[in-house]
This record gives sequence, C-alpha cells and structure tokens, in this order.
Amino acid sequence: MTNQGRERNMSFGMAEVGGLSMVPTLLHGDQVLVHYGVQLRPGDVAVLRHPLQQDLLVVKRLVERRDGGWWVLGDSSVESAQDSREYGAVPDELVLGRVRARYRPITPGRQRSVGVMMAWLASSVRPVLTDRDVSRRLRAR
Repeated sequence: MTNQGRERNMSFGMAEVGGLSMVPTLLHGDQVLVHYGVQLRPGDVAVLRHPLQQDLLVVKRLVERRDGGWWVLGDSSVESAQDSREYGAVPDELVLGRVRARYRPITPGRQRSVGVMMAWLASSVRPVLTDRDVSRRLRAR
C-alpha cells in the first residue's frame, strides 16, 4: 500500500512495549498510542513487523530511507541487538504506524507516598517526539 492509500485509512491503536531496546524513550511495560497510516519521516518512533518473524511487532526509531526500506535502530545501543544492523532495511509495507504518546502504568501493589504519586501523575503520559538528529546517532554506532 502506498503512503497515499494509507493516509485515507488513518486510525489509532494501543501496543505494549516489551524489552529495553528503546530506553530511555520507552521502558518495558509502557503502553504506546500508535497512529496508523500516517506519513513517516526520519526520527519517528514506529511500530513495525519484524522482517524475519512477521507475526512479531517491534518498536524502533526510523533513522533513514535506504534502498529497500527504512533503516531502524533502537534508542539503547547496549540493549538493541535486533534492529537493521541484524536484518537490514525494513520494507515500507512492514512499517505500520508512528508512536505518538506513551503511558507509563503504575506498578500495582506498592505503597507510594503522595509526592511519588504526584510525580508519577505528572509524567505518566508523554508525547513521543521525533528525534531530528538521527543522523548523529547513526554515525555514533
């Protein structure tokens, strides 16, 4: 499907982050709001189908367009072993949507002070911003 066709079918959905490849932007257990069918650009955090295991959805940062699709990397160079360095460029049809926001759920069953609860409330929902300087990140790896 082309980008023009995708824009007509724009919708939103939720996904849960598993793993540490996107730390510090996203943590294990975060919930993300995914905007499907939008035009993507370098620096966006996106949900995509894993090129080698297409029933698995992954969250990665789009670094640049290359022949064959998007070059994607995790934000954590230590924890992100499965990205384009392993499987190459990701074809356009496997890149599903842009992550717009994250929700960090509170850990149930733990006692928390009023101050800690207020801090969590203030930071639990945040937009996930485009990193305009992804070329620097690519050169650093």
